Amino acid sequence: MYVHTNSMLLRLLRKYLAPYRNALIAVVALQTVQTFAALSLPTLTARVIDNGVMAQPEPDIAYIWRVGGLMLLVSVVQVVFNIAAVYFGARAAMGFGRDVRGSVFDSVTAYSAEEVTKLGAPSLITRITNDVTQVQTLVVMAFTLLVGAPITMIGGVFMAIREDGALSLMLLVSVPVLIVCVGSVVIRLVPQFAAMQEYIDRVNLVLREQITGLRVVRAFVREPHERDRFAVANEELTDVSLRAGHLMAMMFPTVTAVLSISNVAAVWFGANRIGSGAMGIGSLVAFLTYLVQILMSVMMATFVVVMIPRAAVCADRIQEALDTEPAVKAPESPVAMGTGPTELVFDTVGFAYPGAELPVLTDITFSVEAGQTLAIIGSTGSGKTTLLNLIPRLFDATAGRVAVNGNDVRDLDPEDLWASIGLVPQKPYLFSGTVAENLRFAKPDATDQEIWAALATAQAADFVSAMPQQLDTFVAQGGTSVSGGQRQRLAIARALIKRPQVFLFDDSFSALDLTTDAKLRAALTPVVADAVTVIVGQRVSTIANADQILVLEAGQQVGLGTHAELVETCGTYREIVESQRAQAVA
Repeated sequence: MYVHTNSMLLRLLRKYLAPYRNALIAVVALQTVQTFAALSLPTLTARVIDNGVMAQPEPDIAYIWRVGGLMLLVSVVQVVFNIAAVYFGARAAMGFGRDVRGSVFDSVTAYSAEEVTKLGAPSLITRITNDVTQVQTLVVMAFTLLVGAPITMIGGVFMAIREDGALSLMLLVSVPVLIVCVGSVVIRLVPQFAAMQEYIDRVNLVLREQITGLRVVRAFVREPHERDRFAVANEELTDVSLRAGHLMAMMFPTVTAVLSISNVAAVWFGANRIGSGAMGIGSLVAFLTYLVQILMSVMMATFVVVMIPRAAVCADRIQEALDTEPAVKAPESPVAMGTGPTELVFDTVGFAYPGAELPVLTDITFSVEAGQTLAIIGSTGSGKTTLLNLIPRLFDATAGRVAVNGNDVRDLDPEDLWASIGLVPQKPYLFSGTVAENLRFAKPDATDQEIWAALATAQAADFVSAMPQQLDTFVAQGGTSVSGGQRQRLAIARALIKRPQVFLFDDSFSALDLTTDAKLRAALTPVVADAVTVIVGQRVSTIANADQILVLEAGQQVGLGTHAELVETCGTYREIVESQRAQAVA
């Protein structure tokens, strides 16, 4: 697993850091210069001590000033080049994060409902935010800390050997001990970080469900149950985070212990060598500084290496989102929609969800021409919404053929197909923004007059004109600041303003009272006169005047005809009519 996740991380880095190749070269060059500047300072310090301060018969002040000035110049070079390296590294890392987020967003928006259901909305949100941030943070740390670490390590060892080769032998013990300690902990961290990301998904899922379903939770007094459910998810995340934190906490005391013991050993053996005249005081000071630089570079590399397992897990999840191919794909050679009168045809259409034992729809056949209305009715779970979703290719039929203007929808460019369809979903969704912004979602260049005309047809003009700022009134995310009926009518107005060739109303009148329903359907008649209209309905009064009524039962087509014909010939439809008539009388 560790090798697999690391390969995913490398694959992600290679692809999305390629555009910043020049910045990376600049970072490496700048870090190299500032590292060599830092490595030259201990040697200059040793010269000041041995040749300046310890000079006989008295300190050489001129030498101290001369070398001290050189040290100041080297320090300025180190600072300037380090700042420049961090600047270019940060720009490349932020650009990398932006590009990855953009690619994941583009991939997710191309998904069909099947992929969204498979990966889960909370998980996709986590991948595009938290996961990308983890990888981006690793890139920042790598540019600012990791690039200079090997240079410091190699250069420090070389400079330490120059100062005293015999004393440098202790590095053969210190460095391998650190590497072994780091490696053992990193291997144990990988599964903990993988579990941590899964539990973050779980917390997001629970929290998203509770916020979205807050009204239901309160209506059924389920706050204690939901509080316990969140507590369990939160506790699981806390436990795995603590296990990972305990492993990480072991690293830095270990590094500090090795550093401290190495310093003590260097002073012990260095003092003996100074006493025997084999080494100068300045050389010991320089060696101690190099020892600290070498081990600190190992510690900095450790700090970055600790982040690699979690970033690798996140990269694996990001790559999964990027590699997931949508089930609904654009054809390689799309055909044109055509400009003639619109016609919608279902030819022995069937549909089954992946892995399902039984199909949701079987042998559905009908045709609707421009100016005609097809209504679909049936019991809950009979496949009405699924059938409607096949037209805009939210799913693809698994059998038969769905055609618009004589062309299979799978042969059309999805953008052209969607542009020709106005969909009002079963659960109308409004975005956070003004009323006008929500309606212009369907037609960005719509004028205020067009918006008011659509609102009037949807029977929404009265309540919008009564709002404090009318079209500029702010609507909360999901449309929670308006009632269900108002939200439904605004969604209908949004579809109307587009003036598409095909109107799809998925139980879009259920929240309306009978009077408003009748007014809206009467106002719709001239608007949809040249379009194909498909209405999914539960109330017979809503669909009775349709040109054709399709009756579904358990995914089967059990009736197709006018209201009068079906009352006579279709037992299922007759039962629906009689049951609703009995309810109205009661």
